[in-house]
Amino acid sequence: MADLRNYQNHAQAGAQASAAIDQGLRAYMLRVYNLMALGLVITGIAAYGIFTASVSGDASGQVQLTQFGQVMYASPLKWLVMFAPLIAFFFLAFRINKMSVAAAQTAFWVYAALTGISLSTIFLVYTGQSIVQTFFITAASFGALSLYGYTTKRDLSAMGSFMVIGLFGILIAMVVNIFLQSSTLTLAVSFIGVLIFAGLTAYDTQRLKREYQYLRGTEFAGKAVIMGALSLYLDFINMFLFLLRFMGS
Repeated sequence: MADLRNYQNHAQAGAQASAAIDQGLRAYMLRVYNLMALGLVITGIAAYGIFTASVSGDASGQVQLTQFGQVMYASPLKWLVMFAPLIAFFFLAFRINKMSVAAAQTAFWVYAALTGISLSTIFLVYTGQSIVQTFFITAASFGALSLYGYTTKRDLSAMGSFMVIGLFGILIAMVVNIFLQSSTLTLAVSFIGVLIFAGLTAYDTQRLKREYQYLRGTEFAGKAVIMGALSLYLDFINMFLFLLRFMGS
């Protein structure tokens, strides 16, 4: 009888611990998604704000660059606009261990704003309607893929490793295509890019879920939220850009 009571007590304690972990995991992932979403909002505001300040329309409906637009897109400053997000990304990735949570979060917001400034050129290439449509399609796809990564019992580690290798492959192909200017290769890279970042979305979600088991209660948990948001943010942005090549008008 005593053994039965001990078993019941252990089972009850185990159930309570599991429930506590589940609640903590939900709160952890919610923080990651909220921070990622805020980053996307900052990126969108920065992109559209820079675009509207950079162009003006005349009576005939022709769009022209303003003086600010000339500086942003037609001067040597354009290289800084192009590469500033990459610099900010590496700064955040390599310095986060030495930064406070507040400083790391601020760095993430700065990175999101710089990315928006860099991406403002898409408004010069694609119609606003096609950008909005592609964004919502990306959001729906991202949500479904992330939900799959969160709920699946299948280990996605092997798929994640394959996707990372594929990512390096498309980066090399994109560099090569700068010289080849092949429309066929551009289409192929865009298609493969969508598949890769779709897979990475599911993989990164599962990875973040597993990392929580080791990081909960540690001082690095707050920084892990920021790095997790950055991972999912990059998955979303890149999937959006590759989809835009297909769907953008």
